[in-house]
Amino acid sequence: MNFTAFTNTRRVLLAWTLLALGTAAHAQQVFRITAIPDESPTELARKAAPLVKYLEGKLGMKVEFTPVTDYAAAVETLANKQTDMAWFGGFTFVQALQRSGGKVIPLVQREEDEKFRSVFITTEPTIKSLADLKGRNVSFGSQSSTSGHLMPRSYLIAAGIDPDKDFKRVAYSGAHDATVAAVSSGKVDAGALNISVWEKLVADKKVDPAKVRVFYTTPTYFDYNWTVHADMPAPLRERLAKAMLDLDKSTAEGREVLELQRATRFIPTRAENYKGIETAARSAGLLK
Repeated sequence: MNFTAFTNTRRVLLAWTLLALGTAAHAQQVFRITAIPDESPTELARKAAPLVKYLEGKLGMKVEFTPVTDYAAAVETLANKQTDMAWFGGFTFVQALQRSGGKVIPLVQREEDEKFRSVFITTEPTIKSLADLKGRNVSFGSQSSTSGHLMPRSYLIAAGIDPDKDFKRVAYSGAHDATVAAVSSGKVDAGALNISVWEKLVADKKVDPAKVRVFYTTPTYFDYNWTVHADMPAPLRERLAKAMLDLDKSTAEGREVLELQRATRFIPTRAENYKGIETAARSAGLLK
């Protein structure tokens, strides 16, 4: 090979190398978010779309919403760094903290998540208290749901009711709206779910509160948050946190994102806020 041919070959190889590096760098500029599937896939996608657009503008990179099949998958994708940020309930955050060996960081939560609640609903006129659930068919959401299972279960146990012994049957609907559907259709006598989803379904007239009524509302507890992997570069984490904290209902963009997220605003959070959830999960035998 003469010198000219050798030089040309080197140039071609260099060009291909630079192209490959550029492609890899571009691939890394996709910021992926996911969420526990506590509602229908279409509702989750609808809620995510304006947030995705907003974050693209703030982060200067492509943002994609990656749906998952169940709560465990949401935990795994963040623990394994297949996604960059995940919307967790309090219990799934605790699970992700354990699964990742402490390598996840809760970034922000809605102001509402400082004092979150669950509701128990029924169509049965004879059910007026938690004690009236004995001998009944009762539905929770997902087994890994904070507001649809863990905290309702913990308040039942505190009231002296063991769901596994005192209920005729325990069902798991998989999602909050599915719990409402199960109660509405008479498949179960009662169900427990996230108060935010319940209020949204009532406001949208997707459930008639004259037929399906709330008979018990739990005390408050910390719940949902947006969590990132601890290996995320600090500058990116700081930009992300600022973008979430800057969301404001005084702007059209901020109002759209916050209303779909059912949030007044986002505020900083920390892992210590979820110690109560961890204690409840261990007491209920749901966390080893």
